[in-house]
Amino acid sequence: MRSLTIHVVLGMLLVAGSWAQAQQAADSAASASSGASKAEVNELRNQLAEQQKTIEQLKAVVQKLAESSSQAANAGTASVKPVSEAAPASVESAEAAPGSSPHLVNTVLTEPDPAAVEVAVDQATPPAAPKKDAGPPLTAGWNGEHFFIRSPDGQFSISPYGYVDVDYRAYKGDGAPADTFVVRRARFGFQGNYGSHFDFALLTDANSTTGAIVRDVYLNVRILREFQFQAGQFKEPFAQETGIGSTNLDFTERGLTSLLYPCAGTAYRCPGVALHGDIDGGVMQWWAGAFNGRNGVTANVTNEPEFVGRLRFYPWRNSNSFLKEFAFGGSIGHGRSRGLSGDQSFTATLPDQTYTFFPQLAINGPIERYNGEFTYIYGAWALRGEYDQLQEQRYGTGAEQVGGLGFFTLPGIGAKAWNVSTTYLLTGEKRPENGTPRVKHPLFGPDTPGGQGRGWGAWEIAARYTGIQANAPAENFLDFYTPGFVPQYDSHTDQIQFGINWYMNYWIKYQFNVAIDQLKQPSTTGQLPQNFTVLTQELQFRF
Repeated sequence: MRSLTIHVVLGMLLVAGSWAQAQQAADSAASASSGASKAEVNELRNQLAEQQKTIEQLKAVVQKLAESSSQAANAGTASVKPVSEAAPASVESAEAAPGSSPHLVNTVLTEPDPAAVEVAVDQATPPAAPKKDAGPPLTAGWNGEHFFIRSPDGQFSISPYGYVDVDYRAYKGDGAPADTFVVRRARFGFQGNYGSHFDFALLTDANSTTGAIVRDVYLNVRILREFQFQAGQFKEPFAQETGIGSTNLDFTERGLTSLLYPCAGTAYRCPGVALHGDIDGGVMQWWAGAFNGRNGVTANVTNEPEFVGRLRFYPWRNSNSFLKEFAFGGSIGHGRSRGLSGDQSFTATLPDQTYTFFPQLAINGPIERYNGEFTYIYGAWALRGEYDQLQEQRYGTGAEQVGGLGFFTLPGIGAKAWNVSTTYLLTGEKRPENGTPRVKHPLFGPDTPGGQGRGWGAWEIAARYTGIQANAPAENFLDFYTPGFVPQYDSHTDQIQFGINWYMNYWIKYQFNVAIDQLKQPSTTGQLPQNFTVLTQELQFRF
């Protein structure tokens, strides 16, 4: 407004000055007309005509400036533009009449009129409608355990996770394996959720040598905390050490009880479905599932799935008693083998690969499993115990004899295993039931979530006694056409183990174990009863 007013005033002054000059020239011409020649009179007339033309042009410019000022005043909505936008607008207005001689250009940036600012405050321009395709940005970061990507509304999240275990194993004993480096596990995957009711996970093992590389791939539906549904491929909920993740094992390998778990050939994972839940804040936990029971992503060969059920109780979980973290429970399992599919008994190679204490024999018929367990954790100290039993039937599997084979039923194969272990954190951290201790003073690397300062990490000592025994009774067939004799296999082995666990920080762990494997009744021809000494070291890093 102020700039337009200044333009109008300047235009009027110019018009007035030009009119005055023209009038003076006319007076001069009139006064000199009596004594001037005709040529001089004509020259003065031409100058007067040119000045009159200039005056008309100036009037036209002033008229345009007046019209612009009137339109701005009558506009319905006031607006305020930044100083950087005001200058071009003034220049554009001044140059609205290209081709005309005079140009009124603002050489100074103008500020908005205070009155116009007040109008803009009272009549704020409504914000532009957001674009349909645009939305709040995703959220990404570190939650203290894993990296994550989360949708703006929190309804969807995904986290990459994984871990790598690198071992060195040294053996001493007649017929023991050669010392070797081993990449024990190299697993990577994703886990996340859809809203508040759906969880999912995908875990692969790049170093898998048996079965499929897929370990976990499942969807869990949290209908209620007490009632949940899970489908896909995952661990069968049988026994205590199955529920402990590989990153949280107290020793480099699981105990000998794990040889009797279902789907031991593919890290205890099988395709299936399960119902489970926590009752009364976890005082009771329950699982019930049906699986193929045939190691990894393998189709079933019978019309009967493998059923597994488990119960676990924490009687004092909701109290302040020193027994708050005492738990006990048990599991049962029922499946069926098929002799025509070449099914064989459990694999009896020790987890540290020192030897195979029992042969694999043909089986056909029901498979029964039973388990009992307990856990007690108090501060830095933990005590665990477990007992497992397996029965595999041999219906119509035939007989070993000279004259031929007969489809006779043989006595079933029975096996039992036990495991008792204890750990103690020397540096005072609390031992979680299934997790990594919160290292108070890591040696190096990232700080523990909630931790402070630097130190020597967390140090833990561990001891375990575990054993297993299996028996396949003999049978003598006196049939006239197919006589035969089936020998007996009755083998027993156990293991005494000591270990040191060094948690350099929350994500890196080093384990050193010394084990004495005691072979009592060898099943391999030429193998003598003896003790083997096994030294295992494992460096684990997870993310």
